[in-house]
Amino acid sequence: MISSYLQQAQLSADTRLISAELTALEQALASTSLPEVRWHYQIPQLGEGGACSLFGYLQDEPFKLTTYVTNNEQTHTKLANLQAIVNYIQQQTGVDWYGIYQTHDTAQGKQLLKLAYHGAPSRPLFPLTADFAAGSNNVQVALSKTGRIINNVDQYLSQGGEYYTCDPKVKSEVCLPLFNRSGECVGIIDAEAFHNDFFDEKVLAVLIACCIKIPQFLV
Repeated sequence: MISSYLQQAQLSADTRLISAELTALEQALASTSLPEVRWHYQIPQLGEGGACSLFGYLQDEPFKLTTYVTNNEQTHTKLANLQAIVNYIQQQTGVDWYGIYQTHDTAQGKQLLKLAYHGAPSRPLFPLTADFAAGSNNVQVALSKTGRIINNVDQYLSQGGEYYTCDPKVKSEVCLPLFNRSGECVGIIDAEAFHNDFFDEKVLAVLIACCIKIPQFLV
């Protein structure tokens, strides 16, 4: 399972360390009360053309997840488990921002829909198009099915890398694909830190372990 994920995401990591982190995650989920589900959340205003978030400026109306996801007992339980994973990651790693996105069919086409997160308000939907991928690390990972580890955002940008800037304080970012049992990419996770070289072997093992578990709770 772990080796298969690493191969699909084209990542190199210590499988024994990931296995230990996966066991720890499963134990934590089994022993922790489920948190509240965030059905509504604040989101940034978008700039001209809707491409960029205006950091620090929030839309008056909160984003309603219920517009895209049915609020029933089964979905509520899955979303609560996703939020529990988000909380676990923040507690284990101290990451400044973390979000779980699922590929979702919308009236505007396929998009990445943010289901659960920790951190500052951020964009709820990312169009899964080649045009948007040119400036979005998240969309690039979803389309390519290949994980990205960026421990110096400024350097990455100077080399022409695809990147969607929401919070200018972010210095390191990891974006990893989520796979279903058929090996299809069904979403991504995005993790951000406010200083360089944050994502070491230990933190990456936690993130990858969660990527293996998350698809069980996608809606």
